Amino acid sequence: MLYPLTEEEKMIKEIARRIAREKILPVRAKYDETEEFPWEIVKIMADADLFRVFIPVEYEGLGMGVFAMCLAVEELSWGCAGIALSYAGTALGTFPILLFGNEEQKRKYLPQIASGKIAAFCITEPQAGSDVLSIKTRAEKEGDYYILNGLKQFITNGGEADFYTVIALTDPKKGIRGASAFIVEKGMEGLKFGKKEKKLGIRASATREVIFENVKVPKENLIGKEGMGLLIAMKTFDHARPGVAAQAVGIAQAAFDAAVEYAIERKQFGQPIFSFQAIQHMLADMAIKIEAARALTYSVARAIDRKEGDFSKESSMAKCFASDVAMEVTINAIQVFGGYGYMRDYPVEKMMRDAKITQIYEGTNQILRNIISSNILKEKRKVAQGI
Repeated sequence: MLYPLTEEEKMIKEIARRIAREKILPVRAKYDETEEFPWEIVKIMADADLFRVFIPVEYEGLGMGVFAMCLAVEELSWGCAGIALSYAGTALGTFPILLFGNEEQKRKYLPQIASGKIAAFCITEPQAGSDVLSIKTRAEKEGDYYILNGLKQFITNGGEADFYTVIALTDPKKGIRGASAFIVEKGMEGLKFGKKEKKLGIRASATREVIFENVKVPKENLIGKEGMGLLIAMKTFDHARPGVAAQAVGIAQAAFDAAVEYAIERKQFGQPIFSFQAIQHMLADMAIKIEAARALTYSVARAIDRKEGDFSKESSMAKCFASDVAMEVTINAIQVFGGYGYMRDYPVEKMMRDAKITQIYEGTNQILRNIISSNILKEKRKVAQGI
């Protein structure tokens, strides 16, 4: 389908696709194998001004919002979802500052991110994944500083990022209602990094423990007010989940493209396997679902940029649907390739491994279905009450 894109949006899409084709494709297998962080590609993305896309103009960005960020993520993920995650993870880590940061914080940090410094968002802990109510990381006020102690787990860009937006408890008696958000800079004394996780997929992305041992964070680095941590985290995810959806769409599109090309070239019983109706129907279903996922993702991203009310339900829908589609499409792409699809000589097995995480991070799809159903109930009650 043709989507109504502005000239600037077309340019971002084309730049990201060109980077994916010319710079990412030749090295994606290497990074998947070595699990190195793709700094050379990050620099290329920065030099192409992709990090400026989601940063407002007044902070040295392009001011193009969530939708253009999703366009870039989709195209980069078409090349390699793990490499693209250095970019998408930076957007996630930046949203707390964008949404709730004061003017001083925005002027200090956003131009640096626009220039290519990367960020990370820290909320998950060993005992607090979907259950964010169970976070234990503490932030105790001492004079002009907050002293942070705790451990964050499975942090995207962990150890590589320059800036970390961190959710920690300032009033443990209130539980998660006593959580607050902070900006922590790499290099602050006491900020350490634990093991780098060895993962099924997205191996070019750094996923690490982030450890806080008496980290002195200036009070000026508190985002918003004390007690706003949960709100900041939820609004951050509402804005970031379309990015995960876009990543999933990019993975699915890449798998579909590879499957179509293979089906045309591969011959069995004297003819291309594309000529078999079973294969045709599989590819048709892939195309239908990818386009539906893309349309939903784009629609939600546009709504976010227009600031059209509360979009928690729709953001969850986009992430949930697109990631399920990515998993289904990549599995079926392997089926189209047959035995070859199971081998690392072909890229579809990597795409399947990369796709799986999109169903898990930034809210498992089971949790997101709870969020969606909860919002459905709220809307029904409002209608019944005539609100």
